[in-house]
Amino acid sequence: MGALDFLFDYFSNSFDVSIRKRKKHKVMQTVNIKVKIDCDGCERKIKNAVSSMKGAKSVEVNRKMHKVTVSGYVDPKKVLKRVQSTGKKKAELWPYVPYTMVAYPYAAGAYDKRAPAGFVRKSEQAQAQPGGTDDKLMSLFSDENPNACIVM
Repeated sequence: MGALDFLFDYFSNSFDVSIRKRKKHKVMQTVNIKVKIDCDGCERKIKNAVSSMKGAKSVEVNRKMHKVTVSGYVDPKKVLKRVQSTGKKKAELWPYVPYTMVAYPYAAGAYDKRAPAGFVRKSEQAQAQPGGTDDKLMSLFSDENPNACIVM
């Protein structure tokens, strides 16, 4: 009995380990895609295509902002391919961030006339460099700087 129990435990544990190695856990995430939506038919086609994906929990289509939001256990690249397969070849991942999240919203790379209201394009030029001259000037005249009265 001891040898059979040992063999049973050995094979059952190795089987469990091999299953755990192959299984990948997807993370719950929200994927935003920018796609031009013209009519009800386009909206319905995109919504049906994306909602039939495995792992998609909710799909929201905003025609005014040209935005598709998918929540669930999905891969962003697969969602983008599924949207492109509906005939919308110019679909892309959502390239905009709220303008309050950017240090310089009117920089050349960030400002976009086609962006929805309150959004600017993600870009390196719009981000503030840590330790840049703007931070030094702002702290020079602040109330928290003990040497500020010397400069004034």
